[in-house]
Amino acid sequence: MNGNSNGFGGAAAAAAAAAADYIRRHHLHEIGENQCSSALVKHIKAPVPLVWSLVRRFDQPQKYKPFVSRCVVQGNLEIGSLREVDVKSGLPATTSTERLELLDDNEHILSIRIIGGDHRLKNYSSIISLHPEIIDGRPGTLVIESFVVDVPEGNTRDETCYFVEALIKCNLKSLADVSEGLAVQDRTEPIDL
Repeated sequence: MNGNSNGFGGAAAAAAAAAADYIRRHHLHEIGENQCSSALVKHIKAPVPLVWSLVRRFDQPQKYKPFVSRCVVQGNLEIGSLREVDVKSGLPATTSTERLELLDDNEHILSIRIIGGDHRLKNYSSIISLHPEIIDGRPGTLVIESFVVDVPEGNTRDETCYFVEALIKCNLKSLADVSEGLAVQDRTEPIDL
């Protein structure tokens, strides 16, 4: 995360240091011998409450996750709740069963664990956290998503991390697009004719 090439080296270095601190505090994973782990960062030009309103919806990940076609939650939305996710075609999976591990509305942290499904993401666990920041003079959100997962037989750590990171990057880009679109709508004032 070297941001010195944009002329704002001090601000970029401070942002990178803040992200590293948030990762140390909120993204602790126990990594086994045959597992890989990573953390990805996304800056979104929308305030934390708006972004959180999408992320916290364990029951509606399809609001911003483009690979999810359908989601059904069993029981109330609480720690331990299970959701059955249908995956859109084109990916090497059709379903995933996931458990809500943490939903912290004060700290803006959500954690899930995949406990079943027809895919190769065994022992997958992720944490996503949202943190306020200022982007272009407006309230923005620093989103960090980290994961740990088993490396499937026949794959390397690098291959596994690359695949999962690509999925998360796609989800984070979609989260940014949806959030920023909603933020622009909120800032738009009616035109008097």
